[in-house]
Amino acid sequence: MRIARFSIDGNVAFGVVEEAAAPDGGPVLDIIKGHPFAEFERSGQKVPLDKVRLLPPVLPNKVVAIGRNYAEHARELGHEVPDVPVAFFKPSTSVVGPGDAIAYPSFSQEVHHEAELAVVIGRMCREVPRERARDVILGYTCANDVTARDVQRREQQWARAKGFDTSCPLGPWVETDVEPSDLAIMCTVNGEQRQLGRTSEMVRSVEDLIVHITEAMTLLPGDVILTGTPAGVGPLNVGDEVAVTIEGIGTLTNKVIKRG
Repeated sequence: MRIARFSIDGNVAFGVVEEAAAPDGGPVLDIIKGHPFAEFERSGQKVPLDKVRLLPPVLPNKVVAIGRNYAEHARELGHEVPDVPVAFFKPSTSVVGPGDAIAYPSFSQEVHHEAELAVVIGRMCREVPRERARDVILGYTCANDVTARDVQRREQQWARAKGFDTSCPLGPWVETDVEPSDLAIMCTVNGEQRQLGRTSEMVRSVEDLIVHITEAMTLLPGDVILTGTPAGVGPLNVGDEVAVTIEGIGTLTNKVIKRG
């Protein structure tokens, strides 16, 4: 099931994406009653997908991101794979949705794309045992961990490099029925392939990351885990269109603009 969050006529709602259900053969959204973090019903009220504005699929309380979780990516930046997962936060104000702009930060001259599988948490959890990790997941979406690489290099703490406004595009929706262990993940810039990998190349699995994170903190419904990026990260410039595509989920597309 694909669950999208969207805006229409000034109202925000969640809906289930139904493929080829519109009169013209396009997808529609069946608006749900309530929200996807509890039992819900489909209303039967449907709207064509191309008539709405897709929003970030969730509004996370926190985004917990994992660095250097693909060995080739660690090596391309001159690092070893860490002994334990490297976790950092991206604030809620960094989150934008599909089609939203990435505003190039004024304090950086080297901004990079990082295509990632994002895990969306479905219920409050802490100290989750590995065998129960899948139980706390609502689903998965595409993410771009946009990074001010020059700032990351010169500042020991990554808050500004990874957490600036618009640095966390998410979308286009949450896919609840995909197996995350071996999915193709790709990033293109202006149609040119930059990154291509598989989630099976992750050093630590989704389950491992949930265990590690919830040892330290409570995750809330709608919180997001970014699972790391494959090799091939590279620069973004004003005017570029960057797209993250993950097998079985969809494509997240954003354009880079000058920060106003």
